[in-house]
Amino acid sequence: MAAPKKGRRPAGGQSRPGRALALILIAMVALTGGMFASGHTTPRLGIDLAGGTSITLKAKADPGQESAVNETNMNTAVGIIERRVNGLGVSEAEVQTQGRENIIVNIPRGTNEKQAREQVGTTAQLYFRPVLTVADGAPQAPAAKPSGTPSAKPSSSASAGTKSATPTATATSQGRVVSEALKATNPTPTASSSATPKASATPKATGTPTATPSADASTLALQEKFSKLNCLDPKQRTAAGERVKPTEPTVACGEEAPGQWAKYLLGPAEVDGRDVDNAKAGLDQQTGQWVVDMEFTDSGSKKFQSITGKLAQQTDPQNRFAIVLDGEVVSAPSVRQTLSANAQISGSFNQQSAQDLGNILSYGALPLAFETQSVDTVTAALGGDQLEAGLIAGAIGLGLVIIYLVVYYRGLSLIAIASLGVSALLTYVLMALLGPAIGFALNLPAVCGAIVAIGITADSFIVYFERVRDELREGRTLRPAVERAWPRARRTILVSDFVSFLAAAVLFIVTVGKVQGFAFTLGLTTLLDIVVVFLFTKPLMTLLARTKFFGNGHPWSGLDPKRLGAKPPLRRSRRVSSATVDPKEA
Repeated sequence: MAAPKKGRRPAGGQSRPGRALALILIAMVALTGGMFASGHTTPRLGIDLAGGTSITLKAKADPGQESAVNETNMNTAVGIIERRVNGLGVSEAEVQTQGRENIIVNIPRGTNEKQAREQVGTTAQLYFRPVLTVADGAPQAPAAKPSGTPSAKPSSSASAGTKSATPTATATSQGRVVSEALKATNPTPTASSSATPKASATPKATGTPTATPSADASTLALQEKFSKLNCLDPKQRTAAGERVKPTEPTVACGEEAPGQWAKYLLGPAEVDGRDVDNAKAGLDQQTGQWVVDMEFTDSGSKKFQSITGKLAQQTDPQNRFAIVLDGEVVSAPSVRQTLSANAQISGSFNQQSAQDLGNILSYGALPLAFETQSVDTVTAALGGDQLEAGLIAGAIGLGLVIIYLVVYYRGLSLIAIASLGVSALLTYVLMALLGPAIGFALNLPAVCGAIVAIGITADSFIVYFERVRDELREGRTLRPAVERAWPRARRTILVSDFVSFLAAAVLFIVTVGKVQGFAFTLGLTTLLDIVVVFLFTKPLMTLLARTKFFGNGHPWSGLDPKRLGAKPPLRRSRRVSSATVDPKEA
């Protein structure tokens, strides 16, 4: 019973190749069906192939702080803007400096350009300010109406997480409300008192006590500014919070719903955007609603704990803190309890708005302010010509590879060509699906990576075919030669692909922009090479070895023993000689 076991096929032989072929066939059908079901049947193209938008930003420093526009701060700004633009996925946006004070941002077409441009445009500092009062976004006329007449139609109340709250000030009472709210920014402990001495609203921070004429003048000026502010005017919205120090109260606008604006009177900044360590959107496990989870640094958590402890004791709207970016209130959630290192913003969020707010909180704080110099549309004419030339070169290279396979491997070339076809189909379908899934954009370097992958994939087939032919040269028949050649060929293929994937991964990590497209495509096609060789090439070779055309070594099969110079079956000759000698000796 021991002899048959020794003669069995070595470990690693594939006795049921049909299963592997069925598995890859199911995967191909599922991925292709998913591609057509999603409606994205073509890969998303990068800016060099499909065109897009190019935005030029110019750094500007506060008076007396011109030295802030330096290489270090510019590089920091580039990194933050790049993370903010690519916060939705691998969108292949390019962010780079140009000269001493300009940053160029290239956004591919099909990325959701409007949203990306908003992310690029909001480049000022991020602050958390206590809300002192809030009113309808339209300007209020002087007190001429009866006190019961509202100045505008009140908007609906906003829950925590929305961008505004119910307007609370009428036209006649607004001056008194603003005056009382501004008094809350003085040394008397109130909801807007700071968490640290540095940011506290002391006479040093605000200038002088409210009892002095200068304080009264600033109060009246801010009161007038708040009354006249028209948040329905885009220019006034942009200019509302310009050149305001973090230690001073200010006014700002916020959009509570599409087209519905409210204006805020805000106290001095209590927490800086740099105090936010991380922020991300997610689903609340209990309510199933979208929320934004924030984590603060050590110093930020102390400030946030102090201010939320005071805000939690107030009533609406003075229990709110406004998240202010570029002088605009992006969210104004209410505080119900004291918070410290972690906080959660909930309310009327959908997935998109929650992700946008998390992106702003994570990447909102920049070391410089920027103004948009130009927004230009980039055509894809030049890239289209280069793509056409690249595809022609790729087709010529693929044709030469196929000619070589047919001439040298004859029938075996059918297996290689079929494997290349499967690899090409999987690559195309995955690129089409990865566009909407992670924002992958196919650019010229990515096309180069796909062309290079042809050689990597063909090399894997050649390694396996040569191992099989080596076994045939040793005098073995095709079926055992296919199984014995596989373990050694498998090791060589895995090592070769691992080196290629490692190089692609390192290149993707240490580079930015278009080079990442090359690295990503090279890594993806390298992984697909392993899948195709293991689940298609080897099983197909096993099945074809059982046919007469390949199994009997037809001259056009590429496996003809005579053409390969195979040795005679030495084992059989030894067994015959020993069998004929032993009887005579007996």
